[in-house]
Amino acid sequence: MSLLALFLILLGFVALTVGADFLVRGASRLALAFGITPLVVGLTVVAFGTSAPEAAVSVWSAASGDGGIAVGNVVGSNIFNILFVLGLSALVAPLIVSQQLVRLEVPILIGVSVVFFAMSLDGQIDRLDGALLFTGIIIYTIWAIRRSRREKKEIADEYEAEFGAEAAGRESSVPINLAWAVGGILLLVAGSRLLVTGAVEIAEYFKVSKVIIGLTIISVGTSLPEVATSVIASIKGERDIAVGNAIGSNLFNILAVFGLTGLVAPAGVAVAETVLRFDMPVMIAVAAAILPIFFSGHLIRRWEGGLMFAYYWIYLAFLILTVVGHPGVETFGRILVMFVLPLTMGTLIFTTLRAWRTPVNPE
Repeated sequence: MSLLALFLILLGFVALTVGADFLVRGASRLALAFGITPLVVGLTVVAFGTSAPEAAVSVWSAASGDGGIAVGNVVGSNIFNILFVLGLSALVAPLIVSQQLVRLEVPILIGVSVVFFAMSLDGQIDRLDGALLFTGIIIYTIWAIRRSRREKKEIADEYEAEFGAEAAGRESSVPINLAWAVGGILLLVAGSRLLVTGAVEIAEYFKVSKVIIGLTIISVGTSLPEVATSVIASIKGERDIAVGNAIGSNLFNILAVFGLTGLVAPAGVAVAETVLRFDMPVMIAVAAAILPIFFSGHLIRRWEGGLMFAYYWIYLAFLILTVVGHPGVETFGRILVMFVLPLTMGTLIFTTLRAWRTPVNPE
């Protein structure tokens, strides 16, 4: 493996992070300038903007014939966003979750994850699947805009404080903000090409599946904007921006990112059997597991965040054991399925029932 591959990956990460920041900055101000409410900006434009690196990497890799990276990137990013990003954010400060997310966004995410899994059961995501998924993000965005007109004023004011204060303080220049957005897109394209090129070389050198590279290095790297956005929002005490960013990003990853990926791939995107048997079920289970946490007083407590954070490292350990071919990987997997996961689900159900009868305690 050459040092050039490592340099390309590092340079790609930098370009993706800076590009996502430029795109979010320009797109969010353009949305506000055209009268889209701050709530919709928070749940769509900003959440989608932080997922732009995933989109750039997945689309480029699929178009280049490296579909394994695209699949691993989307599935790995969704697992990372919930377990690592939300877990770390809740460890920083307990996260209060709005009823809207509990009633609407999270159930939608669970449903979309199940549909994505069902589409993949034949071993690939073809252009028809991609078109259906991408249509889903269009419908969701239109619905979110229409719904925003009925939102309560205090919720809109809260998102205004996060996303619209600077824009409200001075006249918004459409050409300048458009330049920010276009510049961000160009950086995302360049960064994705660099990152995929370096990652493919590393995978070939170590004889590691491109899916594994996508599930680990690529998914973590492209999720850096979500980490920064959610953790900073948690530190600043913003109500549910940290949660909304992670949930909105996961919706975008499945519907838009893989929708586009399926559309641009010449012969569809192959989904590896290992992903179908393990990683996708984990992605669905993770999305379903946060619902009881949200119901338990509409709060992600620190100990719940710590549990989520620890689970990500357990999942990563399983992937590493799989890569190195450790003889204990099957035993490790059985322990997770038969003991750890049922025990966790039982604990979550118990805390949910108890939360309905006791006052909320942020700790």
